[in-house]
Amino acid sequence: MQIIRAGDCPEVPWKNGGGTTREVAVFPPDAGMDTFLWRLSMAKVESAGPFSAFTGIDRVLAVLDGTLTLTGPDLDARLDAGTPPQPFDGGAAVFGEPLDGPVLDLNAMARRGRFTCTMTRLDAGSMATAEGTGFVIALEPQPLAETTLERLDCVRFEGALAIDGKVLFVDFGGTCAEPADTPH
Repeated sequence: MQIIRAGDCPEVPWKNGGGTTREVAVFPPDAGMDTFLWRLSMAKVESAGPFSAFTGIDRVLAVLDGTLTLTGPDLDARLDAGTPPQPFDGGAAVFGEPLDGPVLDLNAMARRGRFTCTMTRLDAGSMATAEGTGFVIALEPQPLAETTLERLDCVRFEGALAIDGKVLFVDFGGTCAEPADTPH
């Protein structure tokens, strides 16, 4: 189990240059925007515009703060901090528009055919069970082992983890064997 504090996540530019995101985790470590197999990040969306295109990538997005509309092929969604996460094709032409102020979102991406990605909102008393590499992002302060997770802190784990507050649970499961030269 690894605790990742939200304030320690480095800020990097969006692929299309339209803003910035805080990278929570990426695999393989130090992979770039065109070479990752999976990636988890939090982005601040302050103005309407197109999402970066990631051909061959499956995406799932959840809103942490604010309200965001997403439109594109087979996509017309209005998301807020209570709605279920929204999956979509990372290569599709998707347009996002924050309503009534900036939006903070959680974005999980997985390379299609190599990994899958699921994202679920869980309440206190739930059990998060990861099929692959799991993450829980605290939506409120909560105890974990001998520490406290502050809002937006993250825990990376494998197996099962008992949840003591509201979280977003992300699971990156492998669908194909990793090549022998992929670092772990």
